[in-house]
Amino acid sequence: MKKEMIGIVNHYYDKIGVAVLALEGELAVGDIIHIKGHTTDFAQKIESMQIENKNIEHAKKGDDVAIKVKETAREHDVVYKVVEAWFDDYLMSKKM
Repeated sequence: MKKEMIGIVNHYYDKIGVAVLALEGELAVGDIIHIKGHTTDFAQKIESMQIENKNIEHAKKGDDVAIKVKETAREHDVVYKVVEAWFDDYLMSKKM
């Protein structure tokens, strides 16, 4: 499998471009995620994460983490962790 569901978007702060994710799996700084919803579809690398305004490197199932996102995310969007090969294919498809 090229990607696995690891959570959903609980909230999005549009003024600061931050999404709060309710995790159902593990996530770490440096991982690549794909956020997908009815009108949302983008992938990005996790540059930083916070729990209760404190920077963290790893998060686990059950955590609510805040991440800066490059595009608008919406509540109930699904968050997937992806593998490098899938991400390369995704970037190539967006260039065409």
